[in-house]
Amino acid sequence: MVESTYSAIAVTSLSAEGQPSSLQEQLKTSDQEHRQHVRVLFERLKDNGLVINFDKCRFVQKQVNFLDYTIREYGILPLPGRVGAMRQLRRFFASVNGYKHFIRQVTDQQAELTVLAKETLAKCNESLSNGTLLHFSILGKPLGLMIDASSISTGVVLRPFVKETWMLLDVPEAKDGVLEVVEVSMCIEENGDAHRTKRYELMNRNRIDGSPSLLIVRRGEPFKLKICCSRNFNENRDVVSILLSVQPMNGEKVSHGNRTIVYLPLSKPDDAVDEDDSSWSARLDMVEGNELSVSIRTSAKASVSRWEISIDTKLVDGNDSNNFNVADPIYLLFNPWCEKDPVYLEDEKLREEYVLSDTTMIWRGCEQSFHPTIWKLGQYEKDVLDCSLLLVSTVGRVGASYRGNPVRVTRALSAAVNSNDDNGALAGKWGNDFPDGTAPTAWVGSVNILQEYYRTKRAVRYGQCWVFAGVLATAARALGIPCRVVTNFNSAHDSEASLTIDYYFDDKNEQVDGVTSDSTWNFHVWNEVWMRRCDLGTDAGDLYDGWQAVDATPQELSAGMYKLGPAPVKAIKRGEVNVLYDCDFVFAEVNADEVFWRYKGRNQALKLIRKNSSRIGQFISTKAVGVWEREDITDSYKFKEHTCEERITMMKALKEISSPFVRLYTNEELHDINFEIVVKDDTKIGDPFTIFVNIKNTSEQTAYPVEGIVHIDTVLYTGKLRKPLKSIPFEKTMEQNDTSSLEMHVDFDEYYSHIMDQACFKIVCWANVKGTNYEFFAQRDYRVRKPDINISLNNEPVTGSSLSVTATLQNPMSIPLTNGAFRFECSGVWQSIDIVEDCIEPGQVATVVFSIIPQFAGAAQIAAKFNSTELNDVDGFLAFEVLENRD
Repeated sequence: MVESTYSAIAVTSLSAEGQPSSLQEQLKTSDQEHRQHVRVLFERLKDNGLVINFDKCRFVQKQVNFLDYTIREYGILPLPGRVGAMRQLRRFFASVNGYKHFIRQVTDQQAELTVLAKETLAKCNESLSNGTLLHFSILGKPLGLMIDASSISTGVVLRPFVKETWMLLDVPEAKDGVLEVVEVSMCIEENGDAHRTKRYELMNRNRIDGSPSLLIVRRGEPFKLKICCSRNFNENRDVVSILLSVQPMNGEKVSHGNRTIVYLPLSKPDDAVDEDDSSWSARLDMVEGNELSVSIRTSAKASVSRWEISIDTKLVDGNDSNNFNVADPIYLLFNPWCEKDPVYLEDEKLREEYVLSDTTMIWRGCEQSFHPTIWKLGQYEKDVLDCSLLLVSTVGRVGASYRGNPVRVTRALSAAVNSNDDNGALAGKWGNDFPDGTAPTAWVGSVNILQEYYRTKRAVRYGQCWVFAGVLATAARALGIPCRVVTNFNSAHDSEASLTIDYYFDDKNEQVDGVTSDSTWNFHVWNEVWMRRCDLGTDAGDLYDGWQAVDATPQELSAGMYKLGPAPVKAIKRGEVNVLYDCDFVFAEVNADEVFWRYKGRNQALKLIRKNSSRIGQFISTKAVGVWEREDITDSYKFKEHTCEERITMMKALKEISSPFVRLYTNEELHDINFEIVVKDDTKIGDPFTIFVNIKNTSEQTAYPVEGIVHIDTVLYTGKLRKPLKSIPFEKTMEQNDTSSLEMHVDFDEYYSHIMDQACFKIVCWANVKGTNYEFFAQRDYRVRKPDINISLNNEPVTGSSLSVTATLQNPMSIPLTNGAFRFECSGVWQSIDIVEDCIEPGQVATVVFSIIPQFAGAAQIAAKFNSTELNDVDGFLAFEVLENRD
């Protein structure tokens, strides 16, 4: 007869590779692994010509009887009624009776033996009914001999060292004694499936390195525990209670008053349960002898923290009690699947995209030429969840009683991700040289940043806006908050809270520094988090619930720290700039008007050159749901440019902040001379490009003499650190209805030595119409495109099997690429892959091959990055499906 459990195979113990394995190894197997073990057993039997009777086989049992024992998940018990010692005693009495003719006074001796045997058997049967559970030996754990001796005997017990203690064999109490908890199973696999947390590295540690897996669950939903006791549970006499308490961080105090300590009596299945969103409960689901199956439901407002669990047992009519502390804490997360949680998100596809997906797309570039960067969020990776809790509690200083509030948590994260004023995770630097750290363009994802910070507790160098946003998205999703990354092209940085971006130029058409800190970034990246804004009043639902803008890039102070949000996107669109938090700054980022001034000195009057009310806030982008494409969400932030609603919203915002610039929007001027800057998009780095300035006189009566200059500068994406590259002056008389075109050709050799990390340029045209006071000014952002890394799979991706991957990159430039290196980040693979490529000659295609082992079935992605001395920030990406291994 063959019987099997998840714990062991009764006939033999084999690993998945067909090799003998320890019993403990098989205690931790999943259903899939167990089936594989059974399959290997059958193959071994077949190879040896053995046949089994299927009718006498039972599979996937919680326990099996084998010989004179019951084998259960935690250990071995004697099989009642089939104890070998009892049979030996009966044989002895039969022998005495057969040889009674040779024994004097045999009747008296048999009587004495019968009385003694009955007393002994009764005691043995009672002991066996409450039999001691003998634990299995545990692979890799120390074993110790516990020795004691008296004058007449010596006793030796072998005990394993588990969870910082020498595990006892739990000598049972008397039948009516207080119940003791022997061990608690956290039901890792069952809870991981139910709470969608099975991909966290903490939940997989046992199969990764043999250390205990730690339970991660989402609040507001019940999770399962199995409690193994020293004897059978008697629901009429035994009382069990469960105590949960937040594991304190930074010496914080926890208490019953703020619900960071919760005491839960174990209720029966038919007891009424309070369904209030702040309620907790512990329910007894099933009793099987000495094993209790328990469901614990946490509050939908519970602190998002590590929680410790202890179990108290006592008798109904007694004062004595026993306490068992579960060795490892559990992690409690926000729950977008729970309607009572403020972060509840109704659509399952949105939850999969904004909570469960561990890879996203971040758009960079400029308004005319932008591209996605693949970013591995890696919220499931080693140390990421612990680091996220550290950022909220220690760096963000959010106490345990407030860590269940998503407004507080996300506002703290926006401050803690940057290191400007609180020793946060990431130091920012905007420049073109990073000798004491990693260039922001070299990062492929958040994992290495958060792991380094968690290990060193020092800010990681360096980040820029998209890196800050990627790290914040990782922390938010790790904690269970729906989050997405948003890019705004032509993003305003309004340092004066005027809702205008002001530029000042001298008589030489050079920008005057020091007058203002305003700037327009080619792009800026922040985050949105999804939540109800209960803090804004009972009527906030339709007005402010939903997506909230948060930003970890240190730009301006908010409440004395570099942080921003959460700002309701709905309020931003309506121009409600005084709504909490920081709506005024985000409104300016997407709606501010650019104003250009002629500056002739501190005490001289300013001359308005030009104002542009439609350039700021273009192509606001995020990753589309379920596909690797861009979704334009500009309409969620602002009304369409030049519409009545857009201008009314701007006037409303200006009035709310009492801006002195309201007067600028009274009139619009029309001019006969029009200028247009045209340049071919999608130029690859290494190729030349040409700038065209088209001039048109629309007047049918007047000719205009025009003079001016066109120049191009290399610049950071923030508009700072301009470096002149090339300029061409021009002078021409534009006849009536005349058109003219000016060309400026820029070769690779001209721009390469000046180019900065993101290959951005600023094209500017100044012109003056002689005989008038009219001046023309226009500018355009431009970038050259970098090559792509092409990635392909060499075999079918299957869980647990090696997957071969090939990546290629062609050098598009006329110079070799030296000191190069590829980095690959793969979803479901807990380590990045680095491959050195010392030199790639001009035009050469570099090819690298590597292998990964996917851990989970379903959607997966590979993100790639290449950096060298001559060319950096080169991206690549591949999305694919991993199949479940059925073998």
